[in-house]
Amino acid sequence: MAEAGGQLLGCGGRVYAAVVIALAVVCVAVCGVGAGPWSPIVVLAVLHGACEWLVRRQARVGATASVGAAGGAAVTRWAAFFPVLLAAALLLRPGAAALVPVAGAVLATAAPPRALRRAWNAAQLALATCAASAVFRAADGPAQLARHQFPDVLGPTMLAALAFCAVSGVLAAGIRITAEGADPRTVWGGVLLRSLVPCLGYGLIGLMMAVLWQGRYGVLSAVLVLLPLTVSSWVFAQFQREEAAHQATVSALVQAVEIKDEYTRGHSERVSRASVLIARELRMTEERVASLRIAGVLHDIGKLGVPTRVLRKSGPLTDDEHEAVQLHPTFGHEMVRGIGFLGEAREGILHHHERMDGRGYPSGLSGAQIPEFARVIAVADAFDSMTSTRSYRRGRPVDEAVTELERCAGTQFDPMMVAALIRAVRRHGWRPAQPRPGDEAAPDLPLGIREPSRAGLAG
Repeated sequence: MAEAGGQLLGCGGRVYAAVVIALAVVCVAVCGVGAGPWSPIVVLAVLHGACEWLVRRQARVGATASVGAAGGAAVTRWAAFFPVLLAAALLLRPGAAALVPVAGAVLATAAPPRALRRAWNAAQLALATCAASAVFRAADGPAQLARHQFPDVLGPTMLAALAFCAVSGVLAAGIRITAEGADPRTVWGGVLLRSLVPCLGYGLIGLMMAVLWQGRYGVLSAVLVLLPLTVSSWVFAQFQREEAAHQATVSALVQAVEIKDEYTRGHSERVSRASVLIARELRMTEERVASLRIAGVLHDIGKLGVPTRVLRKSGPLTDDEHEAVQLHPTFGHEMVRGIGFLGEAREGILHHHERMDGRGYPSGLSGAQIPEFARVIAVADAFDSMTSTRSYRRGRPVDEAVTELERCAGTQFDPMMVAALIRAVRRHGWRPAQPRPGDEAAPDLPLGIREPSRAGLAG
């Protein structure tokens, strides 16, 4: 969903969205619109719709981010027009305030299934606005606002802003958990913390709009308040374009590897997905999870520096060819050295073939000397390799791969990373790569260290 940052995948997400939509309808019906004039509702609804249209138009860059990144972007997007919604919560009764965001959310562009997404967006914002209005009235905010009692009115206003933040954040986290299967331990805190500061900051602007609205400026107050927000939305659009450029850079690098080594297509995405599962089990911050996701996708970018004849060779590799393969982490690190936004991901790319016992490459690091990202990717890489069918062997069942990871924990892999992956796989399941027609006879690249003749794990 646009505001939640999640995707309505499967029955769980759809049922959750339907429940939230029903709650929003009940909220409006129970609270009622009130006996006041409709003109403030209409004006505020038009302002909200215009602000949402402007933000979405500026932020439309064509590329879609991952759920985790989208969640952070969504918080910023609704924060750009949050003052209008908070002003509605301060000026109107709960039922009337809940109607303000409906038109803008319903008319906004949305990805399929469009009707459900639009209804979800409207319900989420309606419930959050209704809650903010109810809290403001429970704290005697309308009386203090009417008498312009400052700073007393700041208390109810901040409580209303926090109520909006809490309801919107909880609903957004819920859609991620039910639709994506994300870990609740990391989702709740991440979503709420990202939205807390924008809510409080923009809440003061919403209070300013409400005060000016009740004075002689009337509707003109909206223009005075929203003008600087238009500038901020433009700045955010530039940030979105930069993020899209980052995604395009990563995609181009991955496509280059797949063109040269087409038989490992999809491997990088699966390693990235397994790395994210481990990271969430370890309760890494959302920023580190996003960086690790990129590191997993690009961990084999150094294959671009390995001769094509080696990558596509059918049969055992010679000693010289093995040495060439073992250079790919170094090649990969050199290729991404100048890409500043990768940050910690670069070390993961360089050292993902190190071993806990120091027998890995390229630097022979051991134990805690190996960067955390590299220790995560090493487990994810080996797990996907074992469960994927290659030209020289069939993929192992997930249970056998898990057993092998446990056997190699402490010597080849970090036991903490192995345990995290096992917990994540048991909770969320894992779908190994399915061989395509003709893949069984296609040449493939071993992991870089000869596989032992017995049932062992490649390095």
